[in-house]
Amino acid sequence: MRKKLGCLHAHYSNIDYLENALSSYDIELVHFVDPALMYRVASDENFKEEDAQNKVKEQLEWIAKCNVDAILITCTNYIALLPEDQLSLSVPIIKIDEPYFEQICNIQQPQKILFTNPATVEGTIKRLHQYAENHKKTLDVEVNVIPNTFQLIMKGLKKEYNHEVSKCLHKLLKDEQKVISVAQLSMVDASQQVENKTAKTIINPLNPLITIILKQFELEKKHLC
Repeated sequence: MRKKLGCLHAHYSNIDYLENALSSYDIELVHFVDPALMYRVASDENFKEEDAQNKVKEQLEWIAKCNVDAILITCTNYIALLPEDQLSLSVPIIKIDEPYFEQICNIQQPQKILFTNPATVEGTIKRLHQYAENHKKTLDVEVNVIPNTFQLIMKGLKKEYNHEVSKCLHKLLKDEQKVISVAQLSMVDASQQVENKTAKTIINPLNPLITIILKQFELEKKHLC
């Protein structure tokens, strides 16, 4: 029976990554996109954290009623607002960052994590350190934001965005001895292009996420030739 995955996004740009990665599996993706919540959190000082948590709760309850088999949240800031103690959903929730965190936490060498969106850094790194603490892991991570790039993807300039991310990754792989990873779905295409050209591994949040989704639905990963 075909599985249905409800996906909650803060921006439309994440949709294609999941559709492409899961296109060969018997999974129907149902997308729910709300960029307004994070905009209001950042711009309206009268909109309190409790209000944002209530909105996230309302969204998840709505998605759960749409006959989905699981819910995926692709925005780290949404996850940070998740009111765990107030949720009583029978549908499992998959958080995009936790499979990525697990991979990061299993690496002993010094690491460098790249972002393009400065607004996601604090929430993501806070959750990463909390995850490491909960799993009794030690981290040696440095965080870098690639400047003046995120507005390109927000304007739909994906080619230009990928070019800037690729340029930065090439430079880092040449100059750095640290393990490199990208923290956002929007950076996956560029990182995979650089990986293919250099034969050097760049960790991204999509690969471990797909493994977890397939495990949730008891599907086996396909090996493409």
